[in-house]
Amino acid sequence: MSLSLHHLVREPKIKKDKNPLLLLLHGYGSNEEDLFSFASELPEEYYVISARAPFDMMYGSYAWYAINFDADENKFSDISQARASRDIIANFIDELIAEYPIDAENVTLIGFSQGCILSYAVALSYPEKVQRVVAMSGYFNPEIAVDDYTENDFSKLRIFASHGTVDQVIPVEWARKSIPMLQVLGIKIVFKEYMVGHGVAPQNFFDFKHWLSQ
Repeated sequence: MSLSLHHLVREPKIKKDKNPLLLLLHGYGSNEEDLFSFASELPEEYYVISARAPFDMMYGSYAWYAINFDADENKFSDISQARASRDIIANFIDELIAEYPIDAENVTLIGFSQGCILSYAVALSYPEKVQRVVAMSGYFNPEIAVDDYTENDFSKLRIFASHGTVDQVIPVEWARKSIPMLQVLGIKIVFKEYMVGHGVAPQNFFDFKHWLSQ
């Protein structure tokens, strides 16, 4: 069966009837190889699957949606493309559960940058599909979520969010603003900042792995 997104798979070292899933969503202009490079460092009981975004920018670069670099936060994103990608990812989770022995009750999204923005949008739109999010170097944009997302049940959703304090691509203020928006919905969220730019600090990696193991 050919699934709707091209992806790489690291199978779990410890096979059970159903294994948990870590779904990796890369940033703008990158590809599925990027985050997959640290798949070997992730816990052995998981399926680690890295998806390629649907919009081809040529030369091995892909995007979840077009972005407008000279814009403020509100004009930054092509909202209709972002919403299309939100639903492609939500559907892709269903396809993965049908294709692999994945535990539908144990799905974690790990998103970086644009992949982080989409991880928030998918989890808040469809919390029945996603139990945990590792949200790195991005922010929550309510416009990308489904219209009535505030009515969803978030009692099982957990989020680990992180950001670099000197990020020149996505300002740390955008990430900080997301936290109260999520807390007011009753979502349990841990937020950490690191003295880095737009990237994943080693300590960030260590902290989210520790968070996953809890």
